[in-house]
Amino acid sequence: MATATPLLTDGVTIAEAARATGLSAHTLRYYERADLMLDPVGRAASGGRRFREADIRWIGLLTKMRRTGMPIRVMRAYTELVRAGDGNEAERLELLEAHREEVLAQLAEVRRNLRAIDEKIDLYRSRLEG
Repeated sequence: MATATPLLTDGVTIAEAARATGLSAHTLRYYERADLMLDPVGRAASGGRRFREADIRWIGLLTKMRRTGMPIRVMRAYTELVRAGDGNEAERLELLEAHREEVLAQLAEVRRNLRAIDEKIDLYRSRLEG
């Protein structure tokens, strides 16, 4: 049985949430459909989405996770753990630490690639100066 979506008179519209988060309305709707929101997004009497402050904060975290390359399926797993409440902190920690290691590996690779670019820049500068 699906949970009823609460009707809200407060909160912000999807356009305002998009501006607040830097995401498109399309992405916000996708996050909702992908079951990444902690709670159902509220609806105004007119049927339009109403995002609460807690929703905006959660979307901010999702955005950071996604921008560091976290797959949607892992984001969903994390969301499910948080949604389940206290008692699964060890699983949450394990998930986040594993992702952190992946991000650190990516950063190391980017640094190696940047060094190669810096070496070429230095080479061309020295040629132009000499």
